[in-house]
Amino acid sequence: METKLFKTALIGSMPRGKEILLARRKLSANLIDKASYDKLIEEKTREVIKLQEDLDIDIITSGEIERDNYVSFISEKLGGVTQMSMAEMLDYVDDKREFENILTTLDVPASSIKNAICTGKLEYKGDIVLNELKLLKSLTNRPVKITMPGPYLVTRSMWLPNVSSKYYDSKEELGEDVIRIFKEEIKNLQEIGVDVIQFDEPVLTEIVFTEGRPRTFMCASLSQRKDPTEELKFATHLIKGVMDGIDREKSIASMHVCRGNWSKNESILLEGPYTPLIELFANINADLLSLEFSTPRAGEIKSLLSDDRIRNKVILGLGVINPRFDEKEDEDVIYNRAKEALEYIEPKNLWLNPDCGFATFSNRPVNEYENIKNKLQSMIDARDRLRKEYGR
Repeated sequence: METKLFKTALIGSMPRGKEILLARRKLSANLIDKASYDKLIEEKTREVIKLQEDLDIDIITSGEIERDNYVSFISEKLGGVTQMSMAEMLDYVDDKREFENILTTLDVPASSIKNAICTGKLEYKGDIVLNELKLLKSLTNRPVKITMPGPYLVTRSMWLPNVSSKYYDSKEELGEDVIRIFKEEIKNLQEIGVDVIQFDEPVLTEIVFTEGRPRTFMCASLSQRKDPTEELKFATHLIKGVMDGIDREKSIASMHVCRGNWSKNESILLEGPYTPLIELFANINADLLSLEFSTPRAGEIKSLLSDDRIRNKVILGLGVINPRFDEKEDEDVIYNRAKEALEYIEPKNLWLNPDCGFATFSNRPVNEYENIKNKLQSMIDARDRLRKEYGR
């Protein structure tokens, strides 16, 4: 990729819109053919790409337009996986009272949150996001990023003991199949050509920040939690196992972490600095960490960048836009946030991005395109100001 400083990119999802949602339902009911559906997906993806190019975003993403949500879509891609709503999952949960408490606390209807559940031996069919990458590359000449749900998120979300244990003896055994399948996908992605491969692992914060609080993390797993230290060790094994499958001569290996993105009500979302995750960050072999930082819930930048294992060892994708807020961020605020990070790291190791995606769930995006465009413009203006100051 070009050597310009302060590269910008989206995290992943963009609002799919009513037209896409209706088309998905029609396709499921055989009321439209697949060719018509694919044409609409291409049209809407083209619009998302044009928005990014018009704003001069450096690294282009697809907007995840065809996905049901950030993780459940894999049920349409892998054998041995079935999509269930959280309401449907209630029948298979032992502690129904605790589960109902989770559903009550969530700020979205249980029917809106879909999980991809392991209901058989996993089977790779040759495409998780491969075809999405092909479409993306056909529509832009700029560097591209493809996003995938992370292996820990996928493993933990898919493991529903009363169902999945018929096919795997443990969540750990399931995780080994996830690593294997992800490595096959990575090989195929890199054969096509991709500049950044990003794995989304938002559920990591649920491990370390929910002690004494209701478990409310989106559609992440409902299996019994282990001791946080043990769980982070398991997560590190899965993530590093997949990261090690990326040829760094061809692609940058990235991980994204946030604290929840399903509600505009910041008070019910997780909070805490990245300190409990530094050990994991230092050991997963990532080139780039795209992290939530525009919200005060993320803690201070120095809590992460003062650690020698992180500072200038990886690129920081600094979150400077809160996707849940309609209001446009002030350019000065973004610029000053970047300058704060630059007190600890070199300019070549700082990228800019939103905190998270703009459409966690297909039927309930967290923002609208006009707001998104205005918010991203502030990020680009701050980037250009930084480039002028630092020479490129």
